[in-house]
Amino acid sequence: MPDSTLVSTAVDALRARWAAYRDEHPNTRIRNAAADLGVSEAELLATQVGDHVTRLDTRFEALLRGLEAIGPVMALTRNEACVHEKKGVYRGVEMIYAHDMGIVYAEDPDIDLRLFMNRWHHAFAVETPWDGARDGIRRSLQIFDADGTAVHKVFLIRKSDVAAYEALVAAHRVPDQAPGLTVEPYPAPEPETPDAEIDQVAFLQAWSTLKDTHDFFPLLRDHGVRRLQALRLAEGQFADRVEATSVRTMLQDAAAEGTPIMVFVGSPGCIQIHTGTVRKLKEYGPWYNVLDPGFNLHLHEGLIDSVWVVRKPTVDGDVNALEVFDAQGELIVQFFGERKPGRHELPAWQASLDRLPRLTTA
Repeated sequence: MPDSTLVSTAVDALRARWAAYRDEHPNTRIRNAAADLGVSEAELLATQVGDHVTRLDTRFEALLRGLEAIGPVMALTRNEACVHEKKGVYRGVEMIYAHDMGIVYAEDPDIDLRLFMNRWHHAFAVETPWDGARDGIRRSLQIFDADGTAVHKVFLIRKSDVAAYEALVAAHRVPDQAPGLTVEPYPAPEPETPDAEIDQVAFLQAWSTLKDTHDFFPLLRDHGVRRLQALRLAEGQFADRVEATSVRTMLQDAAAEGTPIMVFVGSPGCIQIHTGTVRKLKEYGPWYNVLDPGFNLHLHEGLIDSVWVVRKPTVDGDVNALEVFDAQGELIVQFFGERKPGRHELPAWQASLDRLPRLTTA
């Protein structure tokens, strides 16, 4: 085990570095501060355990089920290029332990999540000064991966029940409230299989026989194909590359026509979904934003490397998505027209995607 004195000294040093950093950059968010300081967000946050941060246990199902009593909150899931914020009540928690999965979904949900529980490792309650709160304190529950990456966060809003939050924190508070955290970086992913080694004919034939959009993940796995690689292999048949500005164009179409859409944003351990219309669109620097009362989306357009219109056959007809990737080939955000099993895709959504100019391959 690591020497406790050495650990304490390292935590003290990091806490001092962060204090000095905040003096120079008082408005920088903790995620950006952590990147600048060369540590994970969870490591930086954990230097404040025992102060305004409380370490919680990892009984995540109980924690999730306890959120309903708090009432309306704001759920936040993000990756480097996109932030998805949704207000509502946590209902319909279900765990599928055989697959390390969880779901938060009720009839007509505001909070709609798909959870990958093998990436849920650390939990904290965080209370920081904030002028927007009724009593000047912003309260949140924050979940992190083993490597210290934020997985999912829950922020109290003005309509939240603070007493219920405090009871939930007390129920999950662990005895050890010493500052500091040991993270476990993940190994680098295996390299992508070269395109030439993929049986492209068999892969595309299998794609053509899909019955459900959820069958796409097993398709990739069975053929040893990465997601963006799949789009390259299917270009001109099931996938078309479009301009990076297509996301903005699509959102403007949806807002102008009132077309309900679905917006999927994922972290390593959570996919958060908005279903409904979008109205207020605004550009702030490199970020293009949806700023509606119950739903906010913040997309860093400068981190977009490619955008694709992707078609998947299903028993209900073709389902088309707009998929956005970064320079590392990671999925940033997905957009669909609103739909449910048994219903065909919205014609207005399909028409909006059809209007996007296709890029020709080199």
